[in-house]
Amino acid sequence: MKLIQRAYRREDDYWAIRAFLRDLYVRNGYRELAWPVARLDYWRVHCLANPGYRALEEGIFIWENEREEIVAVLNREDAGQVYFQVDPQHRTPKLEAWLLDVAEQHLTTIGKKSGRQVLAVWVTDGDTLREELLSGQGYRRQEAWQHFNRYRDLALPIPDVQAPTGYTIRPMELDEIPSRGRASWRAFHPDEPDDQYQGHDWCWNLLAAPLYRRDLDLVAIAEDGSVAAFCTLWYDDVTRSGYCEPVGTVPDHQRHGLATALLYEGMRRLRERGAVQACLGGGGASNPPAEGVYASVFGNDRDSTVGWLKYFDEPKA
Repeated sequence: MKLIQRAYRREDDYWAIRAFLRDLYVRNGYRELAWPVARLDYWRVHCLANPGYRALEEGIFIWENEREEIVAVLNREDAGQVYFQVDPQHRTPKLEAWLLDVAEQHLTTIGKKSGRQVLAVWVTDGDTLREELLSGQGYRRQEAWQHFNRYRDLALPIPDVQAPTGYTIRPMELDEIPSRGRASWRAFHPDEPDDQYQGHDWCWNLLAAPLYRRDLDLVAIAEDGSVAAFCTLWYDDVTRSGYCEPVGTVPDHQRHGLATALLYEGMRRLRERGAVQACLGGGGASNPPAEGVYASVFGNDRDSTVGWLKYFDEPKA
């Protein structure tokens, strides 16, 4: 079958990619072997809105058959880090090599620390076809970059874990967005000085995402009225799955079980709305502090994803 490769070029492409990812998610047995549609939306409304990110049109390439049906998508996330979204019915060594070639032509970056041209490709452990391709082209597996995609069947009992004393769990109110932005900063940048904080405007972007629902944007409120922890859930009623991203706790409020209580409350809300599965990315070697919490809530139903890295200016021997 003849395939045609082209760059992303119009808004209709975005919605076609969303439909493609939904179909893949179901056909892949509800495993994150390609991005859930919520992750694509989150990348667009949050990551691409940050300073220094290139436009959406510069980060996506599409492969179509002669009927203009999508069979593969190549996209970056962070600069120099790419993902292959491929229809398993069309997946061949030739197509995988084609995606890699386009990624090397268009999506490499200059490493901030190394100053060298580099590309990382994220791969699900056990994907022999992709691992052999990358190994043969000089890529090396980065053990420290491992993270897990976790899944939980919502038909299983959901423990009744209440908020710890002194905290209230509920959906976020709009006037709490400044506190929510500050909480995210402290949770994900605990060692950064406060003068590096860039504000909460990005939080408003999340509200524009197609799957955003404020009744699933949960926060734990401390006694002083501040946001102590948060868990945003995205419910896709087409695949009947929920995606948890982001989840975090302000350092001063950690080790009180807030993330656990938020995740279980989110699962209850997802199930009430018709979801049959919840999924979450995190933990593993790339996020050890979260590993224990996520493992206790989601169990061992998971896939491992690892970055494979290549420098394009390897020093000569």
